[in-house]
Amino acid sequence: MVSGTALIYDEEMTRYRLLWDYPVCSIEVPERLSVSYSELQIQGLVERCISVPVREATEEEILLAHSQDFLEAIKTTQNMDVEQLKAFASQFQDVYFHQNIYHCAKLALGATLQLVDAVMTKKVRNGIALVRPPGHHSQHSAANGFCIFNNVAIAALYAKKMFDLKRILIVDWDIHHGQGTQYFFEDDPSVLYFSWHRYENQEFWPNLPESDYSTVGKGKGAGFNVNVPWNKIGMQNSDYLSVFFHILLPMAYEFNPELVLISAGFDSAINDPEGKMCATPACFAHLTHLLMSLAEGKICAVLEGGYDLHSLSHCICHTVKAFLGDPVPHLLNISSPCDSALESIQNVRAVHQQHWAFLRSLPISMKHQNVNDDKKLEQFCNEEIHTSSPNYCPLPPKRTAVALLGEKIELPDRCLKINLDSVPSDEIWSFKDSTVEGQKDSLHLQKNLCSVMMKIFQKEVQNGLAAVPCLLEAIKAVLSFCTTCANSVSRILVLYLGDKDYPVSLEDDGNLLLIQMSTKKLKGRESKYHIPIFLPKEGNNVKGVLHALFSLILPVAYMYNPDLVVTALSCQSGVDKKILNQLTSLLQGLAEGQLLCLIHQDPEVSFLEDTICSLLGDPILPVTDGVLQGEAIQEVEQQRQRLQEQWGILKTQVTRTEYS
Repeated sequence: MVSGTALIYDEEMTRYRLLWDYPVCSIEVPERLSVSYSELQIQGLVERCISVPVREATEEEILLAHSQDFLEAIKTTQNMDVEQLKAFASQFQDVYFHQNIYHCAKLALGATLQLVDAVMTKKVRNGIALVRPPGHHSQHSAANGFCIFNNVAIAALYAKKMFDLKRILIVDWDIHHGQGTQYFFEDDPSVLYFSWHRYENQEFWPNLPESDYSTVGKGKGAGFNVNVPWNKIGMQNSDYLSVFFHILLPMAYEFNPELVLISAGFDSAINDPEGKMCATPACFAHLTHLLMSLAEGKICAVLEGGYDLHSLSHCICHTVKAFLGDPVPHLLNISSPCDSALESIQNVRAVHQQHWAFLRSLPISMKHQNVNDDKKLEQFCNEEIHTSSPNYCPLPPKRTAVALLGEKIELPDRCLKINLDSVPSDEIWSFKDSTVEGQKDSLHLQKNLCSVMMKIFQKEVQNGLAAVPCLLEAIKAVLSFCTTCANSVSRILVLYLGDKDYPVSLEDDGNLLLIQMSTKKLKGRESKYHIPIFLPKEGNNVKGVLHALFSLILPVAYMYNPDLVVTALSCQSGVDKKILNQLTSLLQGLAEGQLLCLIHQDPEVSFLEDTICSLLGDPILPVTDGVLQGEAIQEVEQQRQRLQEQWGILKTQVTRTEYS
């Protein structure tokens, strides 16, 4: 199984800087790399990554995107004095030059291509390239916005040429629009380019009308260019996650990329002087995790912007930790996106409705911007960044505890196999009054659940799997155990796939959130904390579940912020096992990875093996089949509308005339 995270860095790329007084470029400094790499060392992350050597890009590689004349012009900067460099820079917008910048630009591009090679040849699973100069503003014959060569655009063209890729997703979360990347692929349906960026109705750099949501691509590329404009500063974690749930993720899964490239600009994080946004570094761990189930985990992140050194370095560390499979931290206070963000979400979904199946059956209208409201910019929240201890705490040697009922399967080394005979009896019976006492498999049920949960709560493993004779009774036993033996667990999310009614009454005290997906309508059980999702059988197998996942399950789960996630799955549920593995993978972004997977006894061996691989964080097979049925969309949409006032992150359009 492919594993490992590449880290590409070379101190040589710090050896250029601004040589004259040019305030607009003064924030782009060598310390952006050196401080970030030092923080990776402090947190013990460098030694956990696989170092990949840097090389210079060749002229042939540069010419994949840039003109020969432009390349020759950049070469001449090597022999210029300061006044000549200053004059040369004046023909471009917001960029400076140095005698060493051509060399560094070739290294930055070469490092990016080295990362693509390492991922595509399966030497590593994913990785990050810490490079400068950045690239996403650079165009065919023009340097722009600190950028010389367009690293990510050339990486996509290189991957198409060298590895015959047909579908590449570029996620540009830099705070500036990557107009250079957009220009390269606006008529290319093989590259899905997604960008969110500070826009403020064209008042923020690069001040282009084509940076707005209405630019969707040209010709065959129509629908494959996605711009989400931020028309206010101060956007928070909730706003970023909402865009992922309601736009990017459903598009990405429908597109089904073979490679994901991230233009990883962290000027979209808190405290950055350019972005003036409020998303925390931990949010970028979640954004990274949510992308890792795509393309069988093949993801390359390439540094773009980021100008507050403290914020930048911690964002990079969180991204690397997510790549390594570390538990992602809790995100607190997830709530409704602000109305300005909702307006952008609504408009993007409206202009792309004709291009994407998940949007076609939904009632979406355009929201025309209110000029007066546009000027009500939130004050930038200049908050202290709370980070984890800088000293790395090693993960447990085993990631997943597995307790079976006699199923014969060879477990990977990273699993901890539970020996039921060694489970102390006082632990077994601490919650016996809630189990199926008297049935022949009662003792096995209690031993499996008790032993796996103890390993999770004692941090001996990150997650676990238990085979049980009865899913519903097992859920009851888990809840009882958490009440009596796990004081740190006060909020439990249960995702149950099955048609049977849940056998106990549900209190609206918030201690339990039950989401049940079934092929029959469950009447009279709906509440804030009991969410039944009816999926007709013809839409249940693949696409309907994915639609429910992004439209309902993940948004509600993130807002609920559980301490433990419990999934109750059965290979007999009729849901494709690839979808169940996607569920298992994506839900590990919650509860700091504390997830207990309950599987009905005697599962198919392949189903059991795939579920364990998903818990271990191994690459997930893509979802390629199925048709999204209109009835399935309508059922999920009805639930989303019912719940959106209670779970504000479910909102996808503005409901008030003024911003909150």
